[in-house]
Amino acid sequence: MNFIALDFETANAERSSVCEIGLSFVENGEIVNTRSWLIKPQGNQYDYFNILIHGITPEDTENSPEFDEVWKEILPLIDEKILVAHNAAFDMYVLKDVLDLYELEYPNLKTFCTYRMSKNIITGLSSYNLHSICYDLKIPLERHHRAEFDAKASAVICIKCFEEGLINDFEELTEKYRMIPGIMNRDDKSYTGPYMKRKDREKLDARLITGDSSKHKPDSIFYEQYVVFTGTLSSMERNKAMQIIADIGGIPENGITQKTNFLVIGQQNFKVVGESGLSGKQKKAYELMQKGQNIEIMSEEDFLKNI
Repeated sequence: MNFIALDFETANAERSSVCEIGLSFVENGEIVNTRSWLIKPQGNQYDYFNILIHGITPEDTENSPEFDEVWKEILPLIDEKILVAHNAAFDMYVLKDVLDLYELEYPNLKTFCTYRMSKNIITGLSSYNLHSICYDLKIPLERHHRAEFDAKASAVICIKCFEEGLINDFEELTEKYRMIPGIMNRDDKSYTGPYMKRKDREKLDARLITGDSSKHKPDSIFYEQYVVFTGTLSSMERNKAMQIIADIGGIPENGITQKTNFLVIGQQNFKVVGESGLSGKQKKAYELMQKGQNIEIMSEEDFLKNI
């Protein structure tokens, strides 16, 4: 089992604003090396929110090389390899965007997502974000949201998934768990993300969910409110979240309507939503908000705080 775990930190809302990259190298199922590079984003422009997350500041990177210089060293390390990332939908599109920004050569890669991997193999955890998995599985995470340590933690999660799933390589991962790798291609400068191939997948129907009236919470912000979910929740399956809303006394909906009061946003699959990063439900919600409808768009974290 050989692979490289990847993690990016960004300076602002632009996915191409890379300020740090971390790589953790695994050979024969063992971590043999972990490295990180501080990178000066174009213009060295940072958003305060991003600084709060990772603690990297413009002063830290003002004398660092830009990505095109660092890429000369990184490309030979990862080309023709298998890369894993925790939430590959973010990290791999960061890579794509920064390569496009600097008009750099693409690598040839296969990619897998340790978020998807762990959620389908190591079941029963409280949550599947990186910090929570590391806490539940007692994986050391010295500094969360720093690329070196997040990359190393992702590598350990991947190794544990192989151990728990009784698999020896990524071909077995695909065969046993139907996890299809993402592909980055040099020749046509393209990237398609990893995904789960499911058989007979049933579509959730909010209309079939009935709440338990004994659990109603009239003081909840969701009571008698219409609630829609979009994206993948890291804390629970969507049908469970819909059931919680119904038990509170709210009304889960399949899609955005003129009755919708809340839209809860999980992790988006960029293969589905495209470069905008917005799902169809988000776009429709914004359209209705511009017309005066009062829809509150809520993160999964805020949703969990209010149930």
